[in-house]
Amino acid sequence: MAEHLNALCRDCLTEGVPAGRPMRCAACGSPRLIKHSERKALSIAHIDCDAFYAAVEKRDNPSLRDKAVIVGGGQRGVVATCCYIARTFGVRSAMPMYKALEACPDAVVVRPDMEKYAHVGGQVREMMRALTPLVEPLSIDEAFLDLTGTERLHGMSLDRVLAIFAHDVEKNLGITVSVGLSYCKFLAKIASDLDKPRGFAVIGKAEALDFLRDKPVGMIWGVGKVMREKLEADGYRLIGDLQRADETDLMRRYGMEGQRLARLARGIDTRDVSSERETKSISNETTFNGDIADFETLARELWRMSEKVSDRLKESEIAGSTITLKLKTKDFKSRTRARTLNEPTQLATRIFNAARDCLEKEADGTAFRLIGVGVTALTDASEADHGDLADTRTTRDKAREAAVDSLRKKFGGDAVVRGITFEDE
Repeated sequence: MAEHLNALCRDCLTEGVPAGRPMRCAACGSPRLIKHSERKALSIAHIDCDAFYAAVEKRDNPSLRDKAVIVGGGQRGVVATCCYIARTFGVRSAMPMYKALEACPDAVVVRPDMEKYAHVGGQVREMMRALTPLVEPLSIDEAFLDLTGTERLHGMSLDRVLAIFAHDVEKNLGITVSVGLSYCKFLAKIASDLDKPRGFAVIGKAEALDFLRDKPVGMIWGVGKVMREKLEADGYRLIGDLQRADETDLMRRYGMEGQRLARLARGIDTRDVSSERETKSISNETTFNGDIADFETLARELWRMSEKVSDRLKESEIAGSTITLKLKTKDFKSRTRARTLNEPTQLATRIFNAARDCLEKEADGTAFRLIGVGVTALTDASEADHGDLADTRTTRDKAREAAVDSLRKKFGGDAVVRGITFEDE
């Protein structure tokens, strides 16, 4: 019994049998204990920053600390994220801003600063890589870690390593994280969401089937709204319903997806944590405060976003050859158009020209509420923007953008403001 009660305090890091009811750390009285019989035998973690964008804004502006904060854009935009205070009013990510402000009219709205968030996310990522080389990012603010075999390197149990990591992030970066620890990625990700914010939850092998049995099928990774409704219509409302089903029958109904569902429902997930997970696209988009039909106005916004995408490509030392234009009409219908270049590019000029060609074909008087541009088919920057003997323009554009980038780096982003009077390629 004592072995099962043995716990690690996440505040003072004392290890021992908790005292009292409810159980608290015998040394410091904290209720924040990691209590699990398998906690020292598990090595797959999922780390998720808590309300990341809002947390960074509160860190940088202490006057926001006790206020409801929504990070998002304009009355017609959507909520990028919100703090936990705003969530108590029913505000959620991806909610239209007007609905969020109806639910929480006193909220402070902050425009997203993706460059700042990327910097902080990079700091968190570097701290993760100090724990293990096997870090698989899922987004700017979350990642899987495989700590298998690193106990000797750290000289302590892995749950203690992760508890110290969470403490160091809070102390050094001024934001908080939640940790999920398990034997596979599927359950580690679920665990990280169980005790937010500042959480640390463990799901072991012995309890996996029982833990999953009464959970909705929508909790399974990859089961979205359409698939969930299909499963429910077929009688699979809970994960336990899938556990009782024959894997062959599920494959007959849903193909290979049926096999995946059968195995995840039983806590079987053999996916490795891969540090080679690649970024698949770089993009930027904006929602207007009022619908826009004018081509020149849309083109100006397109240029601004093309520069941002170009900056991110250069910073990441990657390039792409497929340029995609995204538009959304006032009745929320989406249009996407793409153009593939003859070689990868990092240049704002080439991104803009390709996207503008697509825009010209769509600018038929339709009013748009959103415009965006993205680059896919990514590759190493060394393969980008070489041009050829007949193409002197690419060389000129490359030299011009390098000069502009250098000036902006030295004197600030507004040091050089460029127009959009470019000829078609």
